[in-house]
Amino acid sequence: MNMFETLLSLARAAADAGEVPIAAAVVAADGTVLATAHNAVEALGDATAHAELLAIRAACEARQSKYLEDCTLYVTLEPCAMCAQAASLTKIKKIIYGAYDPKGGGVEHGARVFSHPTCHHAPEVIGGVRQAECGALLRDFFQARR
Repeated sequence: MNMFETLLSLARAAADAGEVPIAAAVVAADGTVLATAHNAVEALGDATAHAELLAIRAACEARQSKYLEDCTLYVTLEPCAMCAQAASLTKIKKIIYGAYDPKGGGVEHGARVFSHPTCHHAPEVIGGVRQAECGALLRDFFQARR
């Protein structure tokens, strides 16, 4: 199964649980999926429980390392500044994300964390993968709540 198929399914499960439908995975260079997660802000009562942070933490634990230098972070939405900084600190090699986030993104929008001269590590970034599907999932979620 394509990684974004997995993530979209996980994001739908997040929506069903009342979470903003965002999902992430950390995948090693050999294709091993080290961790997957979806937002758990509501379930954990933790504003920092973003899918990316949960997946990064679990991957570091699985690796017993603070670095994920050969890994790719897949996520359904452009990471916010907090999650982008976490990817930088763990030295993630690449980030591949779905929908762009002009309002809260921290990679290609907003803070643009990796473009700052003080950024210690800037991963390769590929945005807009399955953008329409990832974006629709978020739009539908928020429209249902209005």
